Amino acid sequence: MLPDTDDTIAAVASPHGSAARGIVRICGPHTSDLCQQLFSPDDDPPPNPGSAFRQTGTWQIGSGHEPKRRLPIQLHLWPDRFSYTGQPSAEIHAVGSPPVLQKLLEELLANPSPAVRAARPGEFTLRAFLAGRIDLVQAEAVLGVIEAEDHAELKIALRQLGGGLSGPLVELRSQLVELLGDLEAGLDFADEDIEFVSRTQRKERLEELAETLIEIRQQARSRMTSTGQHRVLIAGLPNAGKSTLLNALANHDSAITSPQAGTTRDVVTADIKLDGLHLQLLDTAGWEATPATNDSASIDQLARQQRLEQLEHAQLVLWCLSTPEPGTSIETHLDQDRQARLEIQARGTPMLVLLSRCDLEIDGLSKPDEETPLAVSAVTGRGMTALRQALVTTFMQDDSGRTTLVGSTAARTAGALSRTGSRLEAAAEVDDELLVAVEIREALDELGAVMGTVYSDEILDQVFSKFCIGK
Repeated sequence: MLPDTDDTIAAVASPHGSAARGIVRICGPHTSDLCQQLFSPDDDPPPNPGSAFRQTGTWQIGSGHEPKRRLPIQLHLWPDRFSYTGQPSAEIHAVGSPPVLQKLLEELLANPSPAVRAARPGEFTLRAFLAGRIDLVQAEAVLGVIEAEDHAELKIALRQLGGGLSGPLVELRSQLVELLGDLEAGLDFADEDIEFVSRTQRKERLEELAETLIEIRQQARSRMTSTGQHRVLIAGLPNAGKSTLLNALANHDSAITSPQAGTTRDVVTADIKLDGLHLQLLDTAGWEATPATNDSASIDQLARQQRLEQLEHAQLVLWCLSTPEPGTSIETHLDQDRQARLEIQARGTPMLVLLSRCDLEIDGLSKPDEETPLAVSAVTGRGMTALRQALVTTFMQDDSGRTTLVGSTAARTAGALSRTGSRLEAAAEVDDELLVAVEIREALDELGAVMGTVYSDEILDQVFSKFCIGK
């Protein structure tokens, strides 16, 4: 159950421990009444009591039979809905002594009228969200600021709090709503043969929106790992040298290698460290088209499912472009390779393409082109130094201007963003305008779950229970 927003709440808002200054925060309908009752200003009251102000004075402490005392404080008061929480709010800035702050809080909670209760974890930010002052993504950024362990994480959280993710999502949603409006207007005038948006225009707009969403999903993937370990999926068609490459990067034999295609069926992992970066390498079965079958438990079907599950959590794919199987033309091989890569790209995972067996001279694969910037050989060692440097460069770019996300946001939104992408892809392929409208509405609902315009008590509890009390 969500807490009652009509209650007046209070909590110590500053970190535990001694400091020059500590803060007790109050929020709710009776905040101004409490301040008038317990605060005595040093100077004249502010000329406009309905506006926010900051003033020094004393706060009355001592209840029951205790002698009344006056504690020097600085009061910050927001008497209207233009506060952080969207409700009347106040901060009592006093000496940062834990016993003093605790005494201030106890006096507030013991006040008979107006009544005050202790705030729950994250309840101040929850009220800001419920009042529409911030969205759910920005609320998670508040927690990111609190929990930031270094300058880079703080920068990411502050960027997200300032709308680094909310802005693109709002724009994406706005364009979807506009397109939906054009579609439904056309449906309303279907009998009069009036076309508000052609099928070609509709498909182009949906494909552009899907590209925008892929960029957002890539940002989310870059923050999926909260342990500081980056997940790198080594993928490619069968017999592309993936296992040999993993062994070479790990400097030991973690995976079984063989010239026979299809040797790898289970996921093989290896942890490596490059220039202080912790990488987890994952070698999976060859990426190949799985024939239609009614046996969902077949080895090929299970291998495919396993690949897709690993892809969902990978932050980078090392795609190994290699030699064709005997009897397969180079043109057919390249077409199969391209189709497999398109399946990965549609899911928004960043990819680094390698010519993975450059020690073999094969016409059409002997030289890297613009799609294969690195030629490597795990057998001869050619290009391995350049590959390691490319991995370091890729994962060191997060703080160079690209917007990334707070880890908790990335984890929560990954599924909804994936489903949004699927809906946009389906809408682009459907001819019937009514079905297109249905797909767009489903996409809008998924975006609403990301931003918090569509939410449940369970989702809010999941987000705000991680906060400390007073935030």
